[in-house]
Amino acid sequence: MQVHPHRHGVSILGATGSVGASTLDVLARHPDRYRVVALTAHSKVDELVQLCRRFEPELAAIGDARHTAALADALRRAGLRTVAVGGTEGLIEAASLESAQSVVAAIVGAAGLKATFAAASAGKRLLLANKEAVVCAGSLLIEAVARGGATLLPVDSEHNAIHQCLSAARQARHQVRRLILTASGGPFLKRTDLADVTPEQACAHPKWNMGRKISVDSATLMNKGLEVIEASWLFGFGPDLIDVVIHPQSVIHSMVEFVDGSVLAQMSAPDMRTPIAYALGFPDRIDSGSPRLDLLQASPLQFEAPDLDRFACLRLAYRALRAGPAACIGLNAANEIAVDSFLRRELPFSRIPAVIEQVLASSPEADPRSLEAVLELDDGARRRARSVLSERTWKS
Repeated sequence: MQVHPHRHGVSILGATGSVGASTLDVLARHPDRYRVVALTAHSKVDELVQLCRRFEPELAAIGDARHTAALADALRRAGLRTVAVGGTEGLIEAASLESAQSVVAAIVGAAGLKATFAAASAGKRLLLANKEAVVCAGSLLIEAVARGGATLLPVDSEHNAIHQCLSAARQARHQVRRLILTASGGPFLKRTDLADVTPEQACAHPKWNMGRKISVDSATLMNKGLEVIEASWLFGFGPDLIDVVIHPQSVIHSMVEFVDGSVLAQMSAPDMRTPIAYALGFPDRIDSGSPRLDLLQASPLQFEAPDLDRFACLRLAYRALRAGPAACIGLNAANEIAVDSFLRRELPFSRIPAVIEQVLASSPEADPRSLEAVLELDDGARRRARSVLSERTWKS
């Protein structure tokens, strides 16, 4: 085993979520190469303290500032030297910590925007799992990465797969014909009646272990729609050059088709540790702990076109991408509000697209040139979504 005299410092924004857990599992396999320097959570003090006991970071941040004192007290009682901070400023501190060479941005939703930008501005290796940062502020984030001298590596399995294919091919952009994102289809791929779907059913993903919000997005295919927008910004391709295909086995994570007819695909077992290890080690390859892919067990591999009538969220995402940045912000904000309402059993699953569509219909034409402007548009879209939910009866 190669011993690194100066271990690579890693800060994890969203350490108690599924991506955070997978990242910590990978890091624990390479104690001589990496060290955890900061961990954050939104409100789960006890879980964060347990992680601090195990990894002894310099800093622990709790996003909900009301829990800062409780976190500090729990760390003190545990006999840890970890410093407790809270609120958005605490997350920003964790993202820009001098000892962190890499920052894993895995906070779900718009709540992670400022911290993600802080990591980019500080010139970190930014392992991006917060797709909302790109969906809501793609051009601004790319500019911040360039200005800060940061390195942006996608952790989402689909964009990570495209990054691997493009890096392996080393081809110029004009030699790429299209990007092909694969989607498992979620738990309702073959279900025709979506009216009585429960949160428990929507969160029971057949292939991936994810948080509740992302699981619902996968069930509506909004997750794939957000990924289409993200791919457009990350790789510089318009919506007409990004396709989505349903691939229930989740073995091929995405593909790149070139002008000569060649198609490169990245394949692996459906395990988030694989793309995380790729991003942590790039350009090296490191052990991820994920199971080896058994092609004989995985076959046959199936593909089909997505049904944009049953899964209207994907259609709405393409529409938002074509409409511009303000529409993408509105799409993301309205989806977060609608999904939260569904999870609280206030909105039927089948009505999630209708709420989003109404918010999109009133989205302003704007190209925000600051993070503050992005957040203002996000706030306005959320208020419109709540208004839509309050004005109508959504129980049927």
